[in-house]
Amino acid sequence: MRSVREPLLRTIPIADLHPTQITVGMREVREKRRHWRQARHKAKFLGSHLIPVIAGPKLRYYVIDHHHLALALHEEGVTEIPITVVADLTKLDKGAFWTYLDNRGWTHPYDARGRRREYGDLPRSIAGLVDDPFRSLAGELRHAGGFSKDTTPFSEFLWADFLRRRIKRGRIENSFTAALDTALRLARSEDADYLPGWCGPVARD
Repeated sequence: MRSVREPLLRTIPIADLHPTQITVGMREVREKRRHWRQARHKAKFLGSHLIPVIAGPKLRYYVIDHHHLALALHEEGVTEIPITVVADLTKLDKGAFWTYLDNRGWTHPYDARGRRREYGDLPRSIAGLVDDPFRSLAGELRHAGGFSKDTTPFSEFLWADFLRRRIKRGRIENSFTAALDTALRLARSEDADYLPGWCGPVARD
């Protein structure tokens, strides 16, 4: 096993990337597709948005961040994508590999209902990622100032799980704006004070 001290940069087909999570927020994916279409210098955009990956068993590359961007680019017809290899775990067997990723916070094998699944249930390609409306809601909540950006791995999924336990899925699907208003109120409550990026309760007069 070798950790890569200086990131190794290369370009590979998006189809060769393996996700380390099951879900994304498709609302965020659509927004990233819009940004891509508006980018005037595509090559410069890609060069400043490297996809961090782990080199794993059988020389497969596992995405550990920017799943939304990778899926957005795939849906926009981009076939090749620049990556940065942050660790070389090619010598590990499958079991040791996934245990290591799990303990480093580099995988999030939870489905769209917030249930933990087996590593074998992870999609085999970026195209296999599925929508979790609560991840979309958590993303919009952060953009609306409900919580601050945090370095905790999968922090927005923690917020998604918090919201999942308090807001009905149908409310998101029927009125996203109303669901976001509710999410903002919940985010400012002390019930959320354990979550990464919590900004504190609203001051009362």
